[in-house]
Amino acid sequence: MIETPASAPAGPQPPAHRQAAVRLPVPAGAGRFLVLTAVFVCAACGLVYELELVALGSYLAGDSVTQTSVVLSVMVFAMGLGSLLAKRLRTRAAAGFGVVEALLALAGGGSAMALYAYFAWVGGSGTVLIGFSLVIGVLIGAEMPLLMTLIQRIRAQDAGGAVADLFAADYVGALVGGLAFPFLLLPLMGQLSGALAVGTVNAVVGGALVLWLFRSDLSPRSRRALLLLNGLVVALLITGLAVVDPFEKAARRAVYGGEVRVVRTTAVQEIVLTEGVRHPGGSAPERFGLFLDGRLRVCSGDERRYHEALVHPAMAAGPHGRVLVLGGGDGLALREVLRHPEVESATVVELDPGVVEVARTDPALGRLNRRALDDPRVRVETGDAFDWLRAWPRSGRPPYDVIVSDLPDPGISANTRLYSQEFFGLAARALAERGRLAVHAGPAGERPRAYWTVETTLRTVGLRTAPYVVDGRLTGFTTGPDRSQRQGGAARSRSGDWGFVLAARGAAPPLALAPDGPAPRAFDRADLRRAADRARRARVTGLPPSTLMHPHHRG
Repeated sequence: MIETPASAPAGPQPPAHRQAAVRLPVPAGAGRFLVLTAVFVCAACGLVYELELVALGSYLAGDSVTQTSVVLSVMVFAMGLGSLLAKRLRTRAAAGFGVVEALLALAGGGSAMALYAYFAWVGGSGTVLIGFSLVIGVLIGAEMPLLMTLIQRIRAQDAGGAVADLFAADYVGALVGGLAFPFLLLPLMGQLSGALAVGTVNAVVGGALVLWLFRSDLSPRSRRALLLLNGLVVALLITGLAVVDPFEKAARRAVYGGEVRVVRTTAVQEIVLTEGVRHPGGSAPERFGLFLDGRLRVCSGDERRYHEALVHPAMAAGPHGRVLVLGGGDGLALREVLRHPEVESATVVELDPGVVEVARTDPALGRLNRRALDDPRVRVETGDAFDWLRAWPRSGRPPYDVIVSDLPDPGISANTRLYSQEFFGLAARALAERGRLAVHAGPAGERPRAYWTVETTLRTVGLRTAPYVVDGRLTGFTTGPDRSQRQGGAARSRSGDWGFVLAARGAAPPLALAPDGPAPRAFDRADLRRAADRARRARVTGLPPSTLMHPHHRG
């Protein structure tokens, strides 16, 4: 029989990192509740940071699918890395958690402002976005091991029960943060102020938990250091909140290249009107530009050529008494439609009523669209174009002679369903027997496969097509997300094109301008012939159609 030395404790040895129960200023049950409350708040803040990065990545880069995939993938990887790194902090869990929360509040709360500043004054944002995703993910991942240690310090509990309590609070907090971001923070505070406010809450809650509840675990030096760190973080975030408005004005001026005259944030997007912008190579400042979520939709230097090329060939190819405009809440395509006196009624379906309101009330835009939205023949309806077309048969309205699809670029992933086989099938159903569908299909020269995929998809729903590519787009005018590439903070001057497709039942519609109709001012018959020839020479064949389940609008 081997005797155990008297100095050796009998039974299994506890893990080296386990410490004695902490002395709390409240009963143990209240202490556990406070820890779980902190878990709830920190989880809500963490998900807001994650959604903020996804939203900003999509806004600045224009590809929501790619940006969402990148941010989520990097953050999940980083969370695992953070959990591993937190193992080294478990012996000083209270101090470690305090530092982690302070850094997370600073990185998460300031991420939106830092990303927007980098984009505005440097250009691009992909690398910085990945960097913030990595840092924030590591800090979020470090939270749970430290919180597990802290809650066990209050009262010993089996690991399964402790994990269940922590994850329940974490998941409920994530739910609240996920719902608060689109329905509370964005509408009331916007992206920048919302992130800064959440960071402030994160720093206060994390700091209070450690400096008050677990203060007996901290040495006087640690308490002073954590108090200084949290105070500095909160001060920086509050300062950020105080300077958000002038910062946004300066950043917008840097992004849009001119005086920002109107900014309106709706439930759908941010609407910005600029004036006094000079495009490279231009001899005079442009009157204004209309940007939706940072993407140029109207440039006063080239919009007339675009809208005339989109509308007039469709109006000249047959009857045009009843017209449907999908998108076009700015009233500019409608302006060209109403120049044809034979038009009896025109319906505009616009997703964002804020665009229509700006087009009606802004003096410069109102002069440009000739108050077309106030014409008695016009009916404006708010809704998604896809859903509106799907519900059209139940409305009892007769079919349309001309449908004009003045929708955003198909290369933006959020818009691909508006260029799908299903969407064009719904549009074809709403066409009269001799009706025509005119589609803006993006820049054919820059993204030929995307353009010809639209043309292919139109043919798969039984329509005959007449593609044409019109030059004259002032891509050098722009400096934002889907605009011209930037070098050294300046946009490179170059001219682009617009790709259009005119489609009809039966025979291919003729590409012509009405001989006795209103004469376009920036687009003539010679331009149309060149546009048709350019499309004929550049045709790309063998492309699959785009569907809801298999979008193909890339490249």
